[in-house]
Amino acid sequence: MLFLDFLINAFAFGITFLYGSTGEIITEKAGHLNLGIPGIMGVGGACGCAALNIMCAAGNLPPWLIVIIGLLAAFAGGALMGLLYSFLTVTLRSNQNVTGLAMTIFGIGLTKYLFYTLAKKPANSETPVIHYLKALDYYRFPFAGQKSSLVYCGIMVFLGIAIAIVASIILTRTRVGLHLRAVGESPATADAAGINVTRYKYVATIIGSGIAALGGLFYIMDYQGSQEAYLSIEAMGWLSVALVIFSLWRPYLSIIGSFVFGALFILASYLPVFGVSVNMATSNLIKTLPYVVTILVLIVTSIINRRENQPPASLGVSYFREDR
Repeated sequence: MLFLDFLINAFAFGITFLYGSTGEIITEKAGHLNLGIPGIMGVGGACGCAALNIMCAAGNLPPWLIVIIGLLAAFAGGALMGLLYSFLTVTLRSNQNVTGLAMTIFGIGLTKYLFYTLAKKPANSETPVIHYLKALDYYRFPFAGQKSSLVYCGIMVFLGIAIAIVASIILTRTRVGLHLRAVGESPATADAAGINVTRYKYVATIIGSGIAALGGLFYIMDYQGSQEAYLSIEAMGWLSVALVIFSLWRPYLSIIGSFVFGALFILASYLPVFGVSVNMATSNLIKTLPYVVTILVLIVTSIINRRENQPPASLGVSYFREDR
């Protein structure tokens, strides 16, 4: 029973990485390496929680409306970050690596500011009023109130899986997906074929960032259900980027990979329950296993060197139409 609880918890926890990696895969298929995912996930979580704070404080709103608006607010926050990244890297042709890192720094700082604002103590009160946590049971439907790890398998778990499957189908089975992959492989060739490279890069990055932002909302609001969870969102973002490599740029493989990453990350907290004692140093060492596994996958794929297991050929390279 404990092992089953561990598996369910690992699967639910991994959904955080699934959102982030799915969004990043869509962005990278357009040829853009967005290292701003940690910041985007943080901003998405903050925007979603801010919207939920307003709605829950108002009261008398139907639960389904609260859930939808929270999701839309998180997506919008991530999409705006994606728009900023696109403007800098596509229109202004800034270096993608530097821009992504700057977006992470900016996003994490903005996240901390927004949550600090939400946690401000009202006048004549010793404690802050965190209204957004009142929506927790709505997001955990239909397992709200469960005493096992099933409580974490709410609406956003199923939504994350659905998004990954739909993204995989679009990328591999539709004309839009074909054009997007063409832009990522050779933007000059795609441009010559009449594909609007700039539009595809903008749309893919904005949508991808919006999806990644949902991971921030899930981790902070749903899985952790804590007003302090935003402090660790940056680490979740970097693991999401690592999952892109682990899943070989395939959204459907991210579903499996997210479970593996989730299991490895929470393993240390379950070992004492299984009768294995670990100290703090060992626990932190175990949490690095997802990165180790990613490096091993990268080494194996580099040795095999099959084109379908490699990133888009133009990943990280800015496109100048005048050079075509």
